[in-house]
Amino acid sequence: MRNLRLIIKREYLARVKNKTFIVMTFLSPLFLVGMILLIAYLASLNKDEQRLVAVNDESGLFISELITSEEVRYIDLSSLPLEDAKTLVKEKNYYGLLHIPEIEENIVPGVDFFAKEAPAFGFLTQIEKIIGNKLTNRQLQARGIDVKLIEESEAKINIQIQNFSGERTSKMSNYVKMFFGGAAGYLLMMFIIIYGNMVMRSVIEEKTNRIIEIIISSVKPIHLMLGKILGTSFAGITQFFIWVILGGVMLTIMSSMAGVDVSAINSPQQQAMEQLSENDLQQLVIDIARLPMLTLLISFLVYFIGGYFLYSSIYAAIGAAVDNETDTQQFMFPLILPLMLGIYVGFFSVIENPHGVVSTVFSMIPLTSPIVMLMRIPFGVPWWELIVSVLILFLTIAGTVWVAAKIYRVGILMYGKKPSYKELYKWLKY
Repeated sequence: MRNLRLIIKREYLARVKNKTFIVMTFLSPLFLVGMILLIAYLASLNKDEQRLVAVNDESGLFISELITSEEVRYIDLSSLPLEDAKTLVKEKNYYGLLHIPEIEENIVPGVDFFAKEAPAFGFLTQIEKIIGNKLTNRQLQARGIDVKLIEESEAKINIQIQNFSGERTSKMSNYVKMFFGGAAGYLLMMFIIIYGNMVMRSVIEEKTNRIIEIIISSVKPIHLMLGKILGTSFAGITQFFIWVILGGVMLTIMSSMAGVDVSAINSPQQQAMEQLSENDLQQLVIDIARLPMLTLLISFLVYFIGGYFLYSSIYAAIGAAVDNETDTQQFMFPLILPLMLGIYVGFFSVIENPHGVVSTVFSMIPLTSPIVMLMRIPFGVPWWELIVSVLILFLTIAGTVWVAAKIYRVGILMYGKKPSYKELYKWLKY
């Protein structure tokens, strides 16, 4: 155990004292914050830009319905012939020209939009809605139907969601749960990929420098492998906490100095939030308070340790089996595939049916359970499923570490040969 502690300390200090590690520890938050501010700035520019749209309304029915807003300014060119309007729009470099022909009775007109490039989908949808509503009302009036009476008769339904014990929940509840679970799962996946690769590169570096031959003379291979995994993980955790603290401080300071509103980055989720009523927002806050945060935090730590150990031991075995990073490519895709599959199942299956067969099975499979189970926990997972999932994960870790140690023991002393899967299987028998 003394040798293991020394290896962990050596690996940790070797990482944190490395110039590249130090530079990236402080530059990465700067790049990330800069990218966020740039996106927010560009989003604000795009939001402030007013599109100039010319309208050639031969019917004269719709120009009054197209009201200028902060996003779009409509310019009436209905008095000009269509070809002259096209020429003027091209010369003035407007966003486009909307042409509405004469309206014949009971016939929907063929509306055209002329532009250099295809307009935004939301912009076209808005125009179609305006023209469609106007034509619908016109046809209803032509049939002697009172449009105002129809509008007054419209019934708006707001379905309230509650469970059988009477607890209410909001319509956005699933998205909130998916956000917390998805953030935890995605963060774990990125940590595994980044620092698992670091373990692999460390093994390859020592192997190619022939330092490993000296180290292995006084240290057991399994202790050396575990020391590398633990030392690198501690260095990664240190770097991650620095990123979180430094990134948060830098984002606050730089956004205030640059005068950029990060909330300007608009998304469909934000638009949906803006459409919620005050009662829905209050219910959403209650839903967040009801989330099993303590269970999620403890589970994140357990699955973080388990998932990292599982994949890092495989990364270490791959590093020992090859002589350079180029040779690792044949092993990387099968290793990353379960992580990608876990993210896919989490975002597409868990949110739709968190307790379904697909979600439950993949939360038990060790290679995907650290991601999928973390995404399921906010939806409420029975305690026995958590225990079974963790037991399967740690039993698999024990077996994986044993297999990886076998490959590591042989691989670190093998040079000049690109191993195949068949060759790796033979090493397990040594």
